[in-house]
Amino acid sequence: MNQNSLFSIEPDQGGLNILAKDGSVHYHPEFISAADSAKLIDKLKVSLQWEVDQLIMFGKLVSTRRKIAWIGDQNCTYTYSGVSKQPQAWTPELLLIKSQLEKLSDSAFNSCLLNLYHDGKDGMDWHSDDEKELDTQSPIASLSLGASRKFAFRHKKDKKTTSLILENGSALIMYPPTQKFWHHALLKTKIIHTSRINLTFRKINHSS
Repeated sequence: MNQNSLFSIEPDQGGLNILAKDGSVHYHPEFISAADSAKLIDKLKVSLQWEVDQLIMFGKLVSTRRKIAWIGDQNCTYTYSGVSKQPQAWTPELLLIKSQLEKLSDSAFNSCLLNLYHDGKDGMDWHSDDEKELDTQSPIASLSLGASRKFAFRHKKDKKTTSLILENGSALIMYPPTQKFWHHALLKTKIIHTSRINLTFRKINHSS
């Protein structure tokens, strides 16, 4: 492990666009090692304040089984599904990962949404990350830790789909205009019995 960092970042071993049109999504397997992923999972579970995710559905506040943590710079309030979230402060581990993903994507991020999926019963329905606070010119960089899960894309117009398996320690970069033309989802499954943490680094437009 590099003595100057908390985690060892592997050389880029991926990056080909997996979308046929209307966007660009690059997959980078083994972005961090399995050993470092395990250490990071343990650290994140105890260093962050995890909450059940809450959504407004049909006018009612609904709590999900999945847990989340919203991290960011000051004033990086984020509202989705009708609920606003105030950011927790950055931790050293998250700042390091943010820096490495900024290098990989050639972008700057000021916030991160973490999702804790207990097992395959937890998932995420079809959606786009297109909330008004998000900078539409910035990519969204994702890091997967723990259980491998199927991640799917569905074109908003012709409904064609494509998918891939997000492996432990892998990074996924969704570049503009992917969110404009595609929905994505983390598909549920009955055969996964271990947990997964996903980190999605974003750029929020806000006035300081």
